[in-house]
Amino acid sequence: MPHSLPLITTLATAFGLALVLGVLAVRLRLPALVGYLLAGIMLGPFTPGFVADAQLGHELAEIGVMLLMFGVGLHFSLDDLLEVRKIALPGAVLQITVATALGAFVAVNWGWSLGGALVFGLALSVASTVVLLRTLEAHGVLESLNGRIAVGWLVVEDLAMVLVLVLLPPLSGWLGGTSAEGADGNLWGTLALTLLKVSAFIALMLVGGRRVFPKLLWLVAASGSRELFTLCIVAAAVSIAYGAAELFGVSFALGAFFAGMVLRESEFSHRAAEESLPLREAFAVLFFVSVGMLFDPWVLVEQPLQVLAVVGIIVVGKSIAAAVLVLLLRYSLNTALIVSASLAQIGEFSFILAGLGVNLGLLPVEGQSLILAGALISIAINPLVFKSAEPLQAWLDSHSKLARRLEHPVDPLAELPMSTHERYLSGQVVLVGYGRVGRRIAKALAERDIPYVVAEQNRELVERLRADGGAAVSGDATDPAVQIQAHIARASMLVVAIPDTFNAQQMITTARTLNPTIETVLRTHNEEEAELLEREAAGKVFLGENELANGMAQYVLKRYGKVH
Repeated sequence: MPHSLPLITTLATAFGLALVLGVLAVRLRLPALVGYLLAGIMLGPFTPGFVADAQLGHELAEIGVMLLMFGVGLHFSLDDLLEVRKIALPGAVLQITVATALGAFVAVNWGWSLGGALVFGLALSVASTVVLLRTLEAHGVLESLNGRIAVGWLVVEDLAMVLVLVLLPPLSGWLGGTSAEGADGNLWGTLALTLLKVSAFIALMLVGGRRVFPKLLWLVAASGSRELFTLCIVAAAVSIAYGAAELFGVSFALGAFFAGMVLRESEFSHRAAEESLPLREAFAVLFFVSVGMLFDPWVLVEQPLQVLAVVGIIVVGKSIAAAVLVLLLRYSLNTALIVSASLAQIGEFSFILAGLGVNLGLLPVEGQSLILAGALISIAINPLVFKSAEPLQAWLDSHSKLARRLEHPVDPLAELPMSTHERYLSGQVVLVGYGRVGRRIAKALAERDIPYVVAEQNRELVERLRADGGAAVSGDATDPAVQIQAHIARASMLVVAIPDTFNAQQMITTARTLNPTIETVLRTHNEEEAELLEREAAGKVFLGENELANGMAQYVLKRYGKVH
């Protein structure tokens, strides 16, 4: 007798088809996410063949949303955001405003309601965390200034969308949709009650949760059981999200986000992220597959101009807004192009917002299909858009005087002040990078009264260093002009404290051209790169693993009295 197992059938077909199409997408140099969405389209009711259980798919997608948002919270770093706040905060707000206005404008012209147009515009304004991080990692720029700006920008966008998810249900009746459950028709009263519940939940999590859950994680970790540790993480994510929804009327997404934020306070946060990653990624796949099941591919045939308008807003409209603001804040053309290309796509938050808009009766179903079409196309072409940034910059530099000026904007922070003391201009150390490693090096030099000049791309760090009386210049140290401003010609040593082998080689070549006798020191995390740099006589190379092993070995030997 055949068994009826819709859950297993749905899981087997979703995972199996997602795997095949995901591998195919990667072979075609597309993000695997494109394959997952295509798998959902093939399993959906709008295409012939097998149709998966939509209700089960929806429930599995809810778990996927929880774990996705838990992962976002687990990686949320307020310090990283504060480091680039002067560009990420206004940049994200402006981009959201421009993209929302463009999306709402075209939607109103299509005859949609104001509420539907607003949801539509908001859904087009926020980029995908998954796509952004993987794109930056693939191109090796995640730890660079451009990467940090893009990630900080996206964090602000994510926080803005979390706020939208909280406020949209109580506002839906006023915007022309279905009133949220419990709404009494009093807009301000309902809004105040919602904000009160959310505030109570956030306060409980930040005050009580930050004390309880890290200790709970410590107790479970002390058991030595890996499966219990993983179970604790997943139970915390899902239980907090469910409790937040039941007790405070907060969305699953917001509850899971704060669960991740709270667990980040634990010293086991990195292990928590690592242990939960396979499960988070598995359910993320189900989320994207379930989203694909909602997409009607006929929209590409029936409404090609609308699809083109959506893609134009995502890839062109909000990217131009981002690039303009980056340039206005006196960052280089390269930074403007890289950041805008990184954000020229939409993803998971757009899907969550579109689904909520449809459920609240604000967004028409065709709007959800247009958003999914825009996401699918923008994600598919994002690698191409990202790769085109460098050739586009080279072309602009060779054909436009304005572009050349934008690449080297007039910036008072790009030059040492005339009042800089002579001790920083001769025999000094030129320190490239003021991140975690650079700060420690700078502290050691300062304690021994060794003069140094910092070359750093992050203007906010340069401002802070100068305010503290330090010598620093803003810019990319591969640019000879930046090294000239740091007085490399009279320096005694160049210390490259950024883990960027390719650019480090360029910096050393430039430094030796300007100062043939200069001593160079650099770092790397890769053994092969270290050997390559040593063969090319790049100077003293420090490999992270070797230095860690040497430090630990020296401590052990000292404890045994073997170090003299």
